[in-house]
Amino acid sequence: MRRLLTVACCLILPLAGAACSRGTGEPVVGLITKTDTNPFFVTMKKGAERAARAQGLDLQTFAGKQDGDNEAQVQAIENLISYGAKGFLLTPNDSKAIVPSLDRAHRAKMLVIALDTPVDPPNAADVTFATDNYQAGKLIGQWALARFTETGTTARIAMLDLNPNQVSVDVKRDQGFLDGFGIAVGDPNRIGDESDPRIAGHDVTDGNEEGGRTAMENLLQKDPGINLVYTINEPAAAGAYQALKAAGKEQGVTIVSIDGGCPGVDNVANGVIGATSMQFPIRMAQLGVEAIARYAEDGTVPQNTAGKDFVDTGVQLITDDPQAGVEAKDSAWGRQNCWG
Repeated sequence: MRRLLTVACCLILPLAGAACSRGTGEPVVGLITKTDTNPFFVTMKKGAERAARAQGLDLQTFAGKQDGDNEAQVQAIENLISYGAKGFLLTPNDSKAIVPSLDRAHRAKMLVIALDTPVDPPNAADVTFATDNYQAGKLIGQWALARFTETGTTARIAMLDLNPNQVSVDVKRDQGFLDGFGIAVGDPNRIGDESDPRIAGHDVTDGNEEGGRTAMENLLQKDPGINLVYTINEPAAAGAYQALKAAGKEQGVTIVSIDGGCPGVDNVANGVIGATSMQFPIRMAQLGVEAIARYAEDGTVPQNTAGKDFVDTGVQLITDDPQAGVEAKDSAWGRQNCWG
């Protein structure tokens, strides 16, 4: 029966990176990421694979086709339910739309763990292991403010966000940056409601290089005087730099970002990115897999940090242009610890 169920499941897996249960008898754990192309999620997957081997778990991995692909994640959860998985780790593409699937997983006695991006409401997952995304944005905002204050330059800011879905991680990073830079936000649950004249505009990138390039091109057409670029992540930052370079403006524009991946740290060292906030996706995945292993063994359900709706896995500012009052590590440290 187990073998027949496994074969049946294999026939309904239209997901990037999906794999079928090996029938080993090991407890099954799932990892469902937003995509399987973003380096952040590739690294997270490697961390989960190492942790699963160490814990004696059968890891099944799934991913959406692109940022925002909720349907693929819904199908992944259905497949894990049919496998009899003990639980799964999820970076949600749509924090609200995925909740009914999480409810079905709970009815199947599965442990649900959000990684990186909280679900909405947060208690729809049993626990969330994540970066404090507001703090990550705030750090690069504080660094940028100190740098522009030091040079006496008035900022014209381009905001390169994720997508139109108002995903919580996108909103928190965006508004954390604005807070750090001293700009009041409008609706705390939405992006783009602020009225500060220093903001040239917002555009979306889908969190990838091509999207970053296109968004930067769009905003440069609107305001050629842009001199500060906030980006949702480092692939978007790389694309923004390409657009700036093509326009002959790369020398006069400061880019800040969030991720702390090895390619992004290299871009800090090479002067492409002025400062980035480093996350720790390997730590997220490891903590998540270990929590499911404990749950499978004795039913222990992990808890979020008291007073928060997540467990903070840390953030570190990386820059080779340190600013007074903003604690940071340099790119050499970053290269040794990227995504740890």
